[in-house]
Amino acid sequence: MIPTTDQEDTSVPNVRGSSLKLFSVVAVFALLISSASAQSITVLKHQPPDGAQLTFQLTDGTVLAQGYGDSDWWKLTPDNTGSYVNGTWTQVASLPPAYSPEAFASAVLADGRLLITGGEYNFLNFTLTNLGAIYDPAANTWTNLPPPKSWKNIGDSPASVLPNGNFLVGNKLTTKMQVYNPSTGKWAASSPKGKSDFNAEEGWTLLADGTILTADVLDAPNSEIYSTAKPKGWKTAGSTIVDLHSPSPFGCLQYPPKNKCYNPPGEIGPAILRPDGTVFVTGSYTSTGSGAGHTAIYDSLTRAWTVGPDFPSGDNAGDSFAALLPNGDVLVEGDSGKGYLWDGNKLTATNNVPGCLMVLPTGQILVGGVEVYNGPGTYQTSWQPAITSAPTSVTRGSTYSISGTQFNGLSQANSFGDEYQTATNYPLVRITNNSTGHVFYAKTHGHSSMGVATGSAIVSTNFDVSAATETGPSTLVVVANGIPSPSVNVTVQ
Repeated sequence: MIPTTDQEDTSVPNVRGSSLKLFSVVAVFALLISSASAQSITVLKHQPPDGAQLTFQLTDGTVLAQGYGDSDWWKLTPDNTGSYVNGTWTQVASLPPAYSPEAFASAVLADGRLLITGGEYNFLNFTLTNLGAIYDPAANTWTNLPPPKSWKNIGDSPASVLPNGNFLVGNKLTTKMQVYNPSTGKWAASSPKGKSDFNAEEGWTLLADGTILTADVLDAPNSEIYSTAKPKGWKTAGSTIVDLHSPSPFGCLQYPPKNKCYNPPGEIGPAILRPDGTVFVTGSYTSTGSGAGHTAIYDSLTRAWTVGPDFPSGDNAGDSFAALLPNGDVLVEGDSGKGYLWDGNKLTATNNVPGCLMVLPTGQILVGGVEVYNGPGTYQTSWQPAITSAPTSVTRGSTYSISGTQFNGLSQANSFGDEYQTATNYPLVRITNNSTGHVFYAKTHGHSSMGVATGSAIVSTNFDVSAATETGPSTLVVVANGIPSPSVNVTVQ
């Protein structure tokens, strides 16, 4: 994210500013009906009390949102039909007193907790803070997360959960990386060997083979692949052909604790892995504050780049959100707030979608925490999770194991230009009572994999049947990135 500082350049995209406008004009959204009948916008019946600048899908089916106060957090619970549109908001625990960040690295972990670390801003001050915290939904508490040893700054850094469940984060100001092990609660260095430029403003996309793709910003138009297998490190993935990064209007920005200079290298747009193995990578503006963004497509199977279309009408995707629809299309938020769909062949305008984008278990896209986007088409059956082993009877308050294929989906499914990682590549378990039709989510945890597109490999997770789940004959599905598995029968005791 480009720093705004006290002397804000209003020509530069600003997520906080655009989101505040979004919150104040929410009544207008009902009028934003697409010309294509298969696409529409539905406004949430209940609006988030303090807005929602960033949302996360928790493994119990609820959505956790950061309010505009930065330290305040809210939970959206779907109604008993599974509808998020008719869901309700409740406030949860606030962050520790010293931590009130914007633009941080983040992830929902395999144990169901939410980790956030760093922040370009803390209490609205440009600090590149190294503070962090972990939210435990079961206890409704935030716990301070100490930074990696000797890291005085983290800021808005790239990050990703690795297939083994560990959390990898890059140091914004250098090429250094650290891995957090959720089981031990400890950080360890990860080799940055081969990295051609520092990590600032770059986004990371997890591929099916467990490697991470990034399109360089400082060293654009170069791209790189990071491997966690020995020998660990980066290697070039070739040129993106077109320049996806924007020029920066900023010179030296001083940051604490020693008021050193940070010279922003520019911006880039989000990147999304699609079911066909291609990654759609979007570009920021081509001149200072304006100009049509370029796009590029990386084929992770052939390891080749091709040029995609420019954004229409001079639009771009610098510091914007994107999400993968169940039908395989990528929904991208333009800098203008307009939405665009990439179907693998063309980029077309759709509804306005200003605000954070996140895939819901229903297959809808939650937009800014205030509405949902209903996309066209549906998934292919080969993309569905499939259950191979599940209990036929469960008791409320107990924990069970379930196994199958593609429980993590085919993609991380959500992306931003660099920070704000809201990946949803983990399984949810949904139980529907046959008699009432009421829907209940069972909290999942202990996923055997946090990879993507795991194919025919058998994976598993644990799920806790809540005390609120209705008893009697029911059906159970595993949902990944909005795509449900074929159902199995289960009796709830």
